[in-house]
Amino acid sequence: MRIRTARPAELPALRDIERVAGQMFRDLDMPEIADDEPLTLDELAGYQRAGHAWVAVDATDTPVGYLLADLVDGDLHVEQVTVHPRCARRGIGRLLLEHLAGYAGTIGVPALTLTTFADVPWNAPYYLRCGFVTLDDGDLTPGLRAIQAREAAHGLQRWPRVCMRRRL
Repeated sequence: MRIRTARPAELPALRDIERVAGQMFRDLDMPEIADDEPLTLDELAGYQRAGHAWVAVDATDTPVGYLLADLVDGDLHVEQVTVHPRCARRGIGRLLLEHLAGYAGTIGVPALTLTTFADVPWNAPYYLRCGFVTLDDGDLTPGLRAIQAREAAHGLQRWPRVCMRRRL
C-alpha cells in the first residue's frame, strides 16, 4: 500500500469512499451519520491545494482510503480519515496516520489531534491503539473547542464524542 498526495481528479472518489464507509454506522443505530453527505468537492479541493489531502492507493494506483488534515493551534488535526470497507482491517488507516505523523515531523508540528465518537469501535478505541490519548476538557485548545462547537451544531453530540491527541 502506498500513500501519496491526493490528485484533483480523485476528489469524487474520496466522496464515494466516505459514502460507502459511512454505511457501517447503520449497524450501530447511527443512520444520521450514514446519511451525512461527505465534504463537497470544493472543500476537498481546498485540502488538496493546501497539500493536506493524502490517499492510500492500491496496486492500480486507485485510492482506497484517504486522510485530510488542518493546522489547529500548532498541531495537525485529523479532519477525516476513511478507508473503503472492502480494504478495512489491513492497517491502511494506521498507515495514513503514520504518514501524517511523518509529515508533521518535517514541518515541526509536535502533535496530531482529532475528534471522534467515544464508543464506536473503529473510532476512539482504535485511535487509542494508534497512540492517541483522550483529552480532558481542561486540555482543549481554543481551536479544538471551536471544532467541538461546529460538530455540536451539526448534531454530532447526540453520541458521546472525545478529543484526542498524539504527541510526536
